[in-house]
Amino acid sequence: MMGFETQDVERKVISILKVLSDSHEPLGARVIAHRLKDHGVELGERAVRYHLKLMDERGLTQLIGRRDGRVLTEQGVEEVRSALVKDKVGLAISRIELLAFRTNFNYEKCCGSIPVNVSLFPKEKFNKALQAMKAAFEKGLCVSDLVAVASEGEQLGELTVPKGKIGLATVCSIAVNGVLLKAGVPIDSRFGGILQIRDHKPLRFVELIHYVGSSLDPSEVFIRARMTSIREAAKEGNGKILANFREIPALCRPIAEEVMAKLEEAGLGGLLVMGNTSEPVCEVPVELNRIGVILLGGLNPVAAAEEAGIEAENNAMSTVVEYRDLIKFKEL
Repeated sequence: MMGFETQDVERKVISILKVLSDSHEPLGARVIAHRLKDHGVELGERAVRYHLKLMDERGLTQLIGRRDGRVLTEQGVEEVRSALVKDKVGLAISRIELLAFRTNFNYEKCCGSIPVNVSLFPKEKFNKALQAMKAAFEKGLCVSDLVAVASEGEQLGELTVPKGKIGLATVCSIAVNGVLLKAGVPIDSRFGGILQIRDHKPLRFVELIHYVGSSLDPSEVFIRARMTSIREAAKEGNGKILANFREIPALCRPIAEEVMAKLEEAGLGGLLVMGNTSEPVCEVPVELNRIGVILLGGLNPVAAAEEAGIEAENNAMSTVVEYRDLIKFKEL
Protein backbone atom coordinates (compact mmCIF):
# COMPACT_ATOMS: atom_id res chain seq x y z
CA MET A 1 0.00 0.00 0.00
CA MET A 2 2.84 2.36 0.87
CA GLY A 3 4.42 1.75 -2.55
CA PHE A 4 1.16 2.74 -4.29
CA GLU A 5 0.95 6.00 -2.29
CA THR A 6 4.55 6.88 -3.19
CA GLN A 7 3.79 6.18 -6.87
CA ASP A 8 0.66 8.33 -6.71
CA VAL A 9 2.58 11.26 -5.16
CA GLU A 10 5.31 10.91 -7.80
CA ARG A 11 2.70 11.02 -10.57
CA LYS A 12 1.25 14.23 -9.13
CA VAL A 13 4.74 15.75 -8.95
CA ILE A 14 5.40 14.82 -12.59
CA SER A 15 2.05 16.34 -13.61
CA ILE A 16 2.94 19.63 -11.86
CA LEU A 17 6.39 19.60 -13.50
CA LYS A 18 4.79 19.08 -16.93
CA VAL A 19 2.44 22.04 -16.41
CA LEU A 20 5.43 24.24 -15.45
CA SER A 21 7.48 22.99 -18.42
CA ASP A 22 4.67 23.98 -20.81
CA SER A 23 4.79 27.56 -19.53
CA HIS A 24 7.38 30.21 -20.41
CA GLU A 25 6.59 32.23 -17.28
CA PRO A 26 6.36 31.53 -13.52
CA LEU A 27 3.08 29.94 -12.41
CA GLY A 28 1.34 30.10 -9.04
CA ALA A 29 -0.51 27.30 -7.25
CA ARG A 30 -3.95 28.52 -8.36
CA VAL A 31 -3.06 28.52 -12.07
CA ILE A 32 -1.30 25.15 -11.76
CA ALA A 33 -4.35 23.60 -10.03
CA HIS A 34 -6.58 24.91 -12.86
CA ARG A 35 -4.31 23.54 -15.62
CA LEU A 36 -3.92 20.18 -13.89
CA LYS A 37 -7.65 19.60 -14.47
CA ASP A 38 -6.95 19.65 -18.22
CA HIS A 39 -4.52 16.76 -17.59
CA GLY A 40 -7.19 14.86 -15.66
CA VAL A 41 -5.55 15.52 -12.28
CA GLU A 42 -7.81 16.82 -9.52
CA LEU A 43 -5.61 18.65 -7.02
CA GLY A 44 -6.69 21.66 -4.96
CA GLU A 45 -4.70 24.87 -4.69
CA ARG A 46 -3.64 24.07 -1.12
CA ALA A 47 -2.41 20.58 -2.12
CA VAL A 48 -0.49 22.03 -5.07
CA ARG A 49 1.19 24.53 -2.75
CA TYR A 50 2.20 21.66 -0.44
CA HIS A 51 3.73 19.68 -3.32
CA LEU A 52 5.54 22.80 -4.63
CA LYS A 53 7.17 23.31 -1.23
CA LEU A 54 8.45 19.72 -1.27
CA MET A 55 9.62 20.16 -4.88
CA ASP A 56 11.54 23.31 -3.87
CA GLU A 57 13.33 21.25 -1.22
CA ARG A 58 14.19 18.58 -3.83
CA GLY A 59 15.65 21.28 -6.09
CA LEU A 60 13.08 20.67 -8.86
CA THR A 61 11.37 24.09 -8.68
CA GLN A 62 12.33 27.59 -7.64
CA LEU A 63 10.26 30.40 -6.17
CA ILE A 64 10.36 33.63 -8.20
CA GLY A 65 9.40 36.93 -6.57
CA ARG A 66 7.19 37.52 -3.51
CA ARG A 67 4.18 35.65 -4.87
CA ASP A 68 4.18 31.89 -5.20
CA GLY A 69 5.23 31.90 -8.90
CA ARG A 70 7.44 28.88 -9.64
CA VAL A 71 9.76 27.93 -12.49
CA LEU A 72 11.60 24.69 -13.18
CA THR A 73 15.24 24.36 -12.22
CA GLU A 74 17.65 22.50 -14.54
CA GLN A 75 17.10 19.46 -12.32
CA GLY A 76 13.34 19.87 -12.75
CA VAL A 77 13.67 20.02 -16.56
CA GLU A 78 15.76 16.83 -16.49
CA GLU A 79 13.16 15.14 -14.26
CA VAL A 80 10.40 15.89 -16.82
CA ARG A 81 12.53 14.48 -19.64
CA SER A 82 13.19 11.22 -17.80
CA ALA A 83 9.74 11.00 -16.16
CA LEU A 84 8.03 7.67 -15.51
CA VAL A 85 8.51 5.71 -18.73
CA LYS A 86 5.11 4.00 -18.58
CA ASP A 87 3.46 7.43 -18.30
CA LYS A 88 5.15 8.46 -21.55
CA VAL A 89 3.93 5.48 -23.60
CA GLY A 90 0.81 6.50 -25.46
CA LEU A 91 1.19 10.15 -24.51
CA ALA A 92 0.39 11.25 -28.08
CA ILE A 93 -2.97 9.45 -28.12
CA SER A 94 -3.78 10.90 -24.68
CA ARG A 95 -3.17 14.43 -25.97
CA ILE A 96 -5.39 13.78 -29.00
CA GLU A 97 -8.25 12.57 -26.80
CA LEU A 98 -7.80 15.47 -24.37
CA LEU A 99 -7.80 18.16 -27.08
CA ALA A 100 -10.75 16.52 -28.88
CA PHE A 101 -12.70 16.68 -25.60
CA ARG A 102 -11.74 20.36 -25.10
CA THR A 103 -12.91 21.29 -28.62
CA ASN A 104 -16.29 23.02 -28.42
CA PHE A 105 -16.42 24.68 -31.84
CA ASN A 106 -19.96 25.42 -33.06
CA TYR A 107 -19.94 25.53 -36.88
CA GLU A 108 -23.46 27.01 -36.99
CA LYS A 109 -22.47 30.08 -34.93
CA CYS A 110 -18.75 29.99 -35.92
CA CYS A 111 -17.54 30.28 -32.34
CA GLY A 112 -15.86 28.18 -29.69
CA SER A 113 -12.45 26.66 -28.97
CA ILE A 114 -10.42 24.73 -31.52
CA PRO A 115 -7.10 22.87 -31.08
CA VAL A 116 -3.92 24.35 -32.56
CA ASN A 117 -0.24 23.65 -33.01
CA VAL A 118 2.06 26.46 -31.85
CA SER A 119 5.35 27.09 -33.68
CA LEU A 120 7.91 29.54 -32.30
CA PHE A 121 10.07 31.33 -34.88
CA PRO A 122 13.07 33.63 -34.28
CA LYS A 123 11.69 37.17 -34.56
CA GLU A 124 14.18 38.22 -37.26
CA LYS A 125 13.30 35.23 -39.49
CA PHE A 126 9.50 35.38 -39.22
CA ASN A 127 8.85 37.33 -42.46
CA LYS A 128 11.09 34.94 -44.38
CA ALA A 129 9.19 32.01 -42.82
CA LEU A 130 5.87 33.51 -43.97
CA GLN A 131 7.15 33.61 -47.56
CA ALA A 132 8.25 29.97 -47.33
CA MET A 133 4.84 28.91 -45.97
CA LYS A 134 2.79 30.87 -48.51
CA ALA A 135 2.53 28.15 -51.21
CA ALA A 136 1.42 25.47 -48.72
CA PHE A 137 -1.43 27.70 -47.49
CA GLU A 138 -2.45 28.78 -51.01
CA LYS A 139 -2.56 25.19 -52.29
CA GLY A 140 -4.61 24.05 -49.28
CA LEU A 141 -1.97 21.70 -47.84
CA CYS A 142 -3.19 22.50 -44.35
CA VAL A 143 -6.23 22.02 -42.11
CA SER A 144 -7.14 25.69 -42.45
CA ASP A 145 -5.74 28.98 -43.75
CA LEU A 146 -6.79 30.52 -40.43
CA VAL A 147 -3.92 31.30 -38.04
CA ALA A 148 -3.10 33.31 -34.92
CA VAL A 149 0.11 35.26 -34.27
CA ALA A 150 1.58 36.47 -30.97
CA SER A 151 4.73 38.43 -30.10
CA GLU A 152 7.03 37.81 -27.13
CA GLY A 153 5.22 37.94 -23.80
CA GLU A 154 1.81 37.43 -25.46
CA GLN A 155 -0.21 34.23 -25.25
CA LEU A 156 -1.50 31.66 -27.69
CA GLY A 157 -3.95 29.60 -25.68
CA GLU A 158 -2.04 28.62 -22.54
CA LEU A 159 1.40 29.09 -24.11
CA THR A 160 3.33 32.33 -23.54
CA VAL A 161 5.68 33.33 -26.38
CA PRO A 162 9.26 33.56 -25.05
CA LYS A 163 11.68 36.45 -25.60
CA GLY A 164 13.04 36.88 -29.11
CA LYS A 165 10.33 34.70 -30.67
CA ILE A 166 7.09 35.11 -32.61
CA GLY A 167 4.43 32.44 -32.15
CA LEU A 168 2.29 31.11 -34.99
CA ALA A 169 -0.77 28.97 -34.23
CA THR A 170 -1.96 26.67 -37.02
CA VAL A 171 -5.22 24.71 -36.81
CA CYS A 172 -4.67 21.08 -35.81
CA SER A 173 -6.47 18.15 -37.46
CA ILE A 174 -7.78 17.17 -34.00
CA ALA A 175 -10.40 19.88 -34.64
CA VAL A 176 -12.10 17.26 -36.85
CA ASN A 177 -11.93 14.67 -34.03
CA GLY A 178 -13.48 17.13 -31.59
CA VAL A 179 -16.37 18.24 -33.80
CA LEU A 180 -17.17 14.66 -34.89
CA LEU A 181 -17.07 13.56 -31.24
CA LYS A 182 -19.62 16.24 -30.31
CA ALA A 183 -21.79 15.07 -33.25
CA GLY A 184 -21.79 11.54 -31.82
CA VAL A 185 -19.28 10.02 -34.26
CA PRO A 186 -16.56 7.91 -32.55
CA ILE A 187 -13.23 8.37 -34.31
CA ASP A 188 -10.16 6.18 -33.93
CA SER A 189 -6.85 8.03 -34.41
CA ARG A 190 -4.46 5.40 -35.76
CA PHE A 191 -1.26 7.09 -36.93
CA GLY A 192 0.49 10.14 -38.31
CA GLY A 193 2.63 9.67 -41.39
CA ILE A 194 4.32 10.87 -44.55
CA LEU A 195 1.92 10.71 -47.50
CA GLN A 196 3.29 10.61 -51.03
CA ILE A 197 1.52 12.92 -53.48
CA ARG A 198 1.69 12.19 -57.22
CA ASP A 199 0.04 14.39 -59.87
CA HIS A 200 -1.70 16.37 -57.10
CA LYS A 201 -3.37 13.18 -55.76
CA PRO A 202 -2.63 11.13 -52.62
CA LEU A 203 -0.83 7.91 -53.55
CA ARG A 204 0.39 6.03 -50.45
CA PHE A 205 1.89 6.38 -46.98
CA VAL A 206 5.66 5.89 -47.10
CA GLU A 207 6.31 6.37 -43.34
CA LEU A 208 4.07 6.14 -40.29
CA ILE A 209 4.17 6.33 -36.49
CA HIS A 210 1.29 4.88 -34.45
CA TYR A 211 -0.04 7.30 -31.82
CA VAL A 212 -0.58 4.58 -29.22
CA GLY A 213 3.10 3.63 -29.02
CA SER A 214 4.58 7.13 -29.23
CA SER A 215 5.30 9.80 -26.63
CA LEU A 216 6.04 12.33 -29.41
CA ASP A 217 3.80 13.84 -32.04
CA PRO A 218 4.69 12.10 -35.35
CA SER A 219 4.65 15.42 -37.24
CA GLU A 220 7.35 16.86 -34.98
CA VAL A 221 9.51 13.77 -35.61
CA PHE A 222 9.11 13.91 -39.39
CA ILE A 223 9.79 17.66 -39.55
CA ARG A 224 12.91 17.36 -37.41
CA ALA A 225 14.17 14.52 -39.63
CA ARG A 226 13.56 16.65 -42.77
CA MET A 227 11.45 13.90 -44.36
CA THR A 228 8.92 16.17 -46.11
CA SER A 229 8.91 17.91 -49.50
CA ILE A 230 5.91 20.22 -49.01
CA ARG A 231 7.17 22.94 -51.35
CA GLU A 232 7.52 20.46 -54.23
CA ALA A 233 4.04 19.07 -53.54
CA ALA A 234 2.60 22.61 -53.58
CA LYS A 235 4.39 23.78 -56.74
CA GLU A 236 4.59 20.63 -58.86
CA GLY A 237 1.96 18.31 -57.38
CA ASN A 238 4.58 15.69 -56.52
CA GLY A 239 6.10 15.37 -53.05
CA LYS A 240 5.74 14.10 -49.50
CA ILE A 241 3.43 15.76 -47.00
CA LEU A 242 2.31 15.27 -43.38
CA ALA A 243 -1.02 13.48 -43.01
CA ASN A 244 -3.00 11.63 -40.35
CA PHE A 245 -5.01 8.42 -40.61
CA ARG A 246 -8.33 8.00 -38.78
CA GLU A 247 -11.12 5.42 -38.85
CA ILE A 248 -14.86 5.88 -38.24
CA PRO A 249 -17.75 3.37 -38.17
CA ALA A 250 -19.28 2.96 -41.65
CA LEU A 251 -22.73 3.61 -40.16
CA CYS A 252 -21.64 7.17 -39.29
CA ARG A 253 -20.71 8.18 -42.83
CA PRO A 254 -23.75 10.45 -43.52
CA ILE A 255 -23.19 12.42 -40.29
CA ALA A 256 -19.42 12.63 -40.91
CA GLU A 257 -19.95 13.94 -44.47
CA GLU A 258 -22.42 16.56 -43.24
CA VAL A 259 -20.06 17.70 -40.44
CA MET A 260 -17.07 17.90 -42.82
CA ALA A 261 -19.09 20.02 -45.27
CA LYS A 262 -20.08 22.43 -42.46
CA LEU A 263 -16.47 22.65 -41.26
CA GLU A 264 -15.36 23.46 -44.81
CA GLU A 265 -17.84 26.34 -44.92
CA ALA A 266 -16.32 27.68 -41.67
CA GLY A 267 -12.82 27.61 -43.20
CA LEU A 268 -11.82 24.44 -41.34
CA GLY A 269 -11.31 21.24 -43.22
CA GLY A 270 -8.25 19.16 -43.83
CA LEU A 271 -10.16 16.18 -45.25
CA LEU A 272 -8.10 14.65 -48.03
CA VAL A 273 -9.76 11.25 -48.51
CA MET A 274 -12.79 9.44 -47.10
CA GLY A 275 -12.66 5.82 -48.27
CA ASN A 276 -15.31 3.17 -48.85
CA THR A 277 -16.52 0.67 -46.24
CA SER A 278 -13.83 -1.90 -45.28
CA GLU A 279 -11.66 -0.87 -48.26
CA PRO A 280 -7.95 0.10 -48.01
CA VAL A 281 -7.14 3.81 -48.33
CA CYS A 282 -3.77 4.79 -49.84
CA GLU A 283 -2.64 1.18 -49.33
CA VAL A 284 -3.60 1.19 -45.61
CA PRO A 285 -5.92 -1.71 -44.60
CA VAL A 286 -9.17 -0.74 -42.88
CA GLU A 287 -11.10 -2.73 -40.26
CA LEU A 288 -14.38 -4.48 -41.16
CA ASN A 289 -17.43 -2.14 -41.30
CA ARG A 290 -15.21 0.90 -40.88
CA ILE A 291 -14.11 3.75 -43.15
CA GLY A 292 -10.57 5.07 -43.52
CA VAL A 293 -10.17 8.85 -43.37
CA ILE A 294 -7.02 10.79 -44.25
CA LEU A 295 -6.61 14.28 -42.81
CA LEU A 296 -3.95 16.81 -43.79
CA GLY A 297 -1.32 17.65 -41.18
CA GLY A 298 -1.73 21.08 -39.61
CA LEU A 299 2.05 21.60 -39.54
CA ASN A 300 2.59 21.22 -43.31
CA PRO A 301 3.20 24.99 -43.82
CA VAL A 302 5.70 25.01 -40.93
CA ALA A 303 7.45 21.98 -42.48
CA ALA A 304 7.77 24.03 -45.69
CA ALA A 305 9.54 26.76 -43.70
CA GLU A 306 11.88 24.15 -42.20
CA GLU A 307 12.67 22.91 -45.73
CA ALA A 308 13.74 26.49 -46.53
CA GLY A 309 16.19 26.37 -43.61
CA ILE A 310 14.07 28.32 -41.11
CA GLU A 311 13.88 26.26 -37.95
CA ALA A 312 11.02 26.57 -35.51
CA GLU A 313 10.33 25.18 -32.07
CA ASN A 314 7.14 23.20 -32.64
CA ASN A 315 4.53 22.43 -30.01
CA ALA A 316 2.15 20.14 -31.89
CA MET A 317 -1.29 19.40 -30.42
CA SER A 318 -0.50 21.91 -27.69
CA THR A 319 -3.51 24.04 -26.76
CA VAL A 320 -6.89 25.46 -27.81
CA VAL A 321 -7.74 28.99 -28.99
CA GLU A 322 -10.96 30.84 -29.67
CA TYR A 323 -12.06 30.58 -33.33
CA ARG A 324 -12.88 34.31 -33.46
CA ASP A 325 -9.26 35.15 -32.57
CA LEU A 326 -8.01 33.58 -35.82
CA ILE A 327 -7.23 35.52 -39.01
CA LYS A 328 -6.60 34.45 -42.60
CA PHE A 329 -2.94 33.76 -43.44
CA LYS A 330 -2.99 36.17 -46.39
CA GLU A 331 -3.74 39.04 -43.97
CA LEU A 332 -0.23 38.61 -42.55
